[in-house]
Amino acid sequence: MALARRQNQQETRDTVRINNNIRITPIRVVSEDGEQLGIIPTEQALERARDAGLDLVEVAPSERPPVCRIMDYGKYKYDKNKKKNTGQSHTKTKEIRLRPKTGDEDIRTKIRRAEKFLQNKDKVQVSVLFRGREMAHIEEGHKVMKMVIETLGEFGKVETSPQQHGRRIICMLAPK
Repeated sequence: MALARRQNQQETRDTVRINNNIRITPIRVVSEDGEQLGIIPTEQALERARDAGLDLVEVAPSERPPVCRIMDYGKYKYDKNKKKNTGQSHTKTKEIRLRPKTGDEDIRTKIRRAEKFLQNKDKVQVSVLFRGREMAHIEEGHKVMKMVIETLGEFGKVETSPQQHGRRIICMLAPK
């Protein structure tokens, strides 16, 4: 019971009151142009918002008297969500897979793709895979990995150095 009450209180704290949900009177009103209209009764502010075809939105409920603004509520909500989401990073991890016997031109093609990933602020995981008897020549895989890291050095930095995990050597590169 107490938990449900706390959740309900949190919801009311986070929600913004608009139009007829604003019960306190008088309120400080700011017009759609940003001009201070002063402290006026709530009904008068609502009437003014309706005449403009907009909403009366409570922007500072903790102030006395509360500050309300005449604005388009849908646009306000959209902008608020957009600001909240801009802090998130979009970094993804992309992978390029190579083999010790991969040809030079094919390696250069994969490196060009990795450069694009790093320029788009994505991390790149470079994997050198070994099959069958290739495990007898692990040094060939290390040579390929070293070449890739040196070539991509100007676009990214090594986040985790090359490590062998079973039949593969893995290295992670992060954008500069």
